[in-house]
Amino acid sequence: MKQAKQFIVIFFLPVILILSGIAAFNFYIDPYWTYGHNHSYNDHQISVDEREQKTNRVYFQDFSYDTIILGSSRTAYINQNRFRGMKAYNYSVNNMSIREYDTFLQFAEKQSTQKIKRVIIGMDFFKSSIQESEQPVSLRNYEEKVQQRFYRARNLISLDLFKYALQNFQMSKNNEVSELRVYDRHNIAYAKKTNAAERLENTEEKIERFRDEFYGRNYQYNPRYKEYLLLFKQRHPDVELIVFTTPISARLFQTLIEEGQLDDYERWLRDITSVFGGVYNFMYPNKVTLDLNNYFDGHHFYPHVGDQIAARILKGPHVPNSAFGVYVTDATIDSHLKEVEQLAKQLAP
Repeated sequence: MKQAKQFIVIFFLPVILILSGIAAFNFYIDPYWTYGHNHSYNDHQISVDEREQKTNRVYFQDFSYDTIILGSSRTAYINQNRFRGMKAYNYSVNNMSIREYDTFLQFAEKQSTQKIKRVIIGMDFFKSSIQESEQPVSLRNYEEKVQQRFYRARNLISLDLFKYALQNFQMSKNNEVSELRVYDRHNIAYAKKTNAAERLENTEEKIERFRDEFYGRNYQYNPRYKEYLLLFKQRHPDVELIVFTTPISARLFQTLIEEGQLDDYERWLRDITSVFGGVYNFMYPNKVTLDLNNYFDGHHFYPHVGDQIAARILKGPHVPNSAFGVYVTDATIDSHLKEVEQLAKQLAP
């Protein structure tokens, strides 16, 4: 009996000590954002699963906002604090579909101690295809997951989270952004700096990927796209909706034209304008999109461009001769699209 007890102690004590160490380190670094403490060794957080991480932030920490920002990874690079006069939370996540907007907003409304007054949405053209917008995706599985019993306790002893915590610790210790998207503890996204050769290589890779996966023969405009936008608007009649298009590089815009999607782009803008009454269009050849230094891959812009987007939106619709960002309405869309077509002709080699 004594030997059995000794065996149990010898076997289980190291396991308990190891699990305790993992749990303590996971809590200290908090890679899944379930606790919220902030210090110099966890102020760089890699993007593991933004849907889960940001939903944890909404559910487990103090959440009091009047504005929600929705969109894909492009919109994630916009600093929520740049929208002066608003208390904004950037709930954008990787590859967000327009059909997810509703459940994201519902969850935020349920958790916020303030009334959500407005939603700012970054619209991506490539998400208007049947391939990218027809699946009935939602946040529901994540809502259920983060509300499970012992969810946070299980995370504390997770070896996967321990691996992410080590990466976060190293980045924070070195005070460097070594991944393409890294967050601080205030939900602000940063991007790894690249040199000119890397940016060019990344851009060429993205162009080929968009040719193969999103444009050309793989692209078919979703005839129900406008219907889905209308449904979202109808479900939230008391919320002000501010929409903008995300600015891809002129190189990628040229690829869109070469693959035969210019008419689809124009239809997309018309549908958005028709539903929301107007849209801040940044997706056309302009001073920002023509400069590859504003992108790390021609597809995602650096955060400083996000600052310019926020500044332009804050100025409101009536800004004549804006060099970056044109507010388009039903009354102006025809003339705007003619201008875009003229600018697009200048891109041709």
